[in-house]
Amino acid sequence: MTNPIPNASATVPGGQARGDATRSRLLAAALDSFAIRGFHGTSTRDIAQSAGMSPAAVYVHYRTKEELLYALSAAGHRHVLQVVEEAAAMHTAPADQLREIVEQFAAWHARFHTNARVVQYEMAALTEEHKREIASLRRAVEMRVRAVIASGVARDEFTVRTPNTAALAVLSLGIDVARWYREDGPWTPEEIGQRYGDLALNMVRSSRSAC
Repeated sequence: MTNPIPNASATVPGGQARGDATRSRLLAAALDSFAIRGFHGTSTRDIAQSAGMSPAAVYVHYRTKEELLYALSAAGHRHVLQVVEEAAAMHTAPADQLREIVEQFAAWHARFHTNARVVQYEMAALTEEHKREIASLRRAVEMRVRAVIASGVARDEFTVRTPNTAALAVLSLGIDVARWYREDGPWTPEEIGQRYGDLALNMVRSSRSAC
């Protein structure tokens, strides 16, 4: 699955091809600028300069800097939800589902670590309306993981006492990958995913946990 975050056609409905290409440039420039300077340290002029455009051209497509952050954040969270749903659908046994979800979730946060850092750690800069929308997407991810863990408990595959806490823990671990992952580090995203999948099963004390 490709990363939709810099792709304006995946984040902004409608528009002609030229307009989509321009929005894509702006989103990519905003992502780079937010990653380097932070949201509050980035100006519209910074984004325009990175995109090779004039500041006035930015406002043709995005009325505010916050709209750029929202477009990036919404696309990123929708993509993560899709990854989690597809991972869960690959298996029927809760242990296999949980391992697959955590592997894919952790690997995503390594593979797209720049995107993930921005959308995860700049949420406070969103408007209240946009925060509610992103929070809804985050809850959907959490509820999917909770359901898998609860199913494993009901089927005596897992012995964790608090499925809700376990879901928060495994998701928090995966999100944190974006903070420390480096492309020149010792592990690939896939290797990180495999290690985190093992950790998740150990956390719920599954009989399928790696020794």
